[in-house]
Amino acid sequence: MSESSVAPPLGTLVALGGGDDDAMLALLCDLLPGPDTPVEIITVASWRNADRTAAAYEKSFRELGCAVARHLPINEHHPADSPSALRRLRRAGLVFFSGGDQERITDFLKGTEFLRLLHERYQQEADFMVAGTSAGAAALTEQMLVEGYGWRALRKGGIQTAAGLSLLPRLFIDQHFAERGRFGRLAHALLAHPAYLGIGLAEETGLIVRGGQQAEVFGDGVATVMDGRHLHGSNLGRIGRGEPVSGQGLRVHLLVAGQHLNLLTREVADSR
Repeated sequence: MSESSVAPPLGTLVALGGGDDDAMLALLCDLLPGPDTPVEIITVASWRNADRTAAAYEKSFRELGCAVARHLPINEHHPADSPSALRRLRRAGLVFFSGGDQERITDFLKGTEFLRLLHERYQQEADFMVAGTSAGAAALTEQMLVEGYGWRALRKGGIQTAAGLSLLPRLFIDQHFAERGRFGRLAHALLAHPAYLGIGLAEETGLIVRGGQQAEVFGDGVATVMDGRHLHGSNLGRIGRGEPVSGQGLRVHLLVAGQHLNLLTREVADSR
């Protein structure tokens, strides 16, 4: 079956680039059907302070009017496929992933019934939302950037990618993008995956993705969009590890709150 023949998902995804996420939490509460909609907070990425992080998010969500926000522990001692976790996922209106290490999210969810059910609900239910901040945003995509720093990111071998949760196909989301100088690693990732779209989210800047296709920018910063479909002249196949990478035709857009991006056609539009 071709990708174009697959029915678009009915659910909504929200991704934030990290930093102060109060505005994102308020937005999520506004998008929920009602104040009693269950919110499940997953902090497995925040492995050092998971309980403290969860308590802070519970408090914030409840202060914003989301009365049924609870920590859903998934870790070495609480498997994702426990009867309790699956029962709570079936009832949730929002699943929220905190920041930290995105590989921990995929390590604990890949191959699970929990992830299959998350996909099913996102695909089939219009009132269902999945959201993530920082590492939680990066994990939503088909591939994640997990390594790559500074000038080394523009050398062959200077980045590393890994499979994400695959809720958004053929897409990279990179977080803390402007603040941590991550242009090079996202550009390198598109040289290696030219069919992908790359989105670098500055802190306190995010995307609302509806129907798996229409993305709206929100927040105070800039979303950097990289389109690799017209890339040519890549030298990745001809150079050795540690040598500088090269390519031409990378298209870059800088988008701010209220602008829209079609993730399939790559077209940009202002809000109407």
